[in-house]
Amino acid sequence: MAGCCDDDCSVDVLQEKQRGTLKTVLFINATMFLVIVAAGLYSRSSSLLADSMDNFGDALTYALSLLVVSKGVSAKARVALFKGLLITLGGCIIMGQVIYKLFEPTTPIFEVMGAFSLLSLVANSVCLYLLWRHRNEDVNMSSVWECSRNDIAVNISVFLTAGAVWLTDSGWPDIIIATCLVILLLRSGYNVIMSATKELKAAR
Repeated sequence: MAGCCDDDCSVDVLQEKQRGTLKTVLFINATMFLVIVAAGLYSRSSSLLADSMDNFGDALTYALSLLVVSKGVSAKARVALFKGLLITLGGCIIMGQVIYKLFEPTTPIFEVMGAFSLLSLVANSVCLYLLWRHRNEDVNMSSVWECSRNDIAVNISVFLTAGAVWLTDSGWPDIIIATCLVILLLRSGYNVIMSATKELKAAR
């Protein structure tokens, strides 16, 4: 590339690769959010709704990450901080839904839970594969990786929950797993917030 030194060209190429990956995973997660939230509402499953909220949070995360690919460390750290807060908010929303179900118990439709959790697992596995090579590049991409890694655990948990609902003919497995997913989301949010805060302090 004319007019740039080797380091500048390397950075440009890296940022372009990051943009391409983020656009792809953004499309996948935005689509899956619409699909899974509809399935979660239809099946009355808190754990499947937690899955859909995870996709929604990821879609916002990827969109924000695209905005700061070429920005400095401080800008990336601020966006990562916002991502951590989004993850935490998603966990709190699902926690409220779980508390509501304790007073208004329902038995989810396990067939819908199982089928759509597997569909989501396939989609998120593709995203995780695409993001693997970027996971250690900067705080922006590492926070994206953190979000995506959680998705696999969420999908597997929801699938296993569908089996437990079928075996017990009860909504309790759904409530229990949704509670565990809330803890996972809150822990992930905390990790991203702490990492972003550390980067912000170092950039001052």
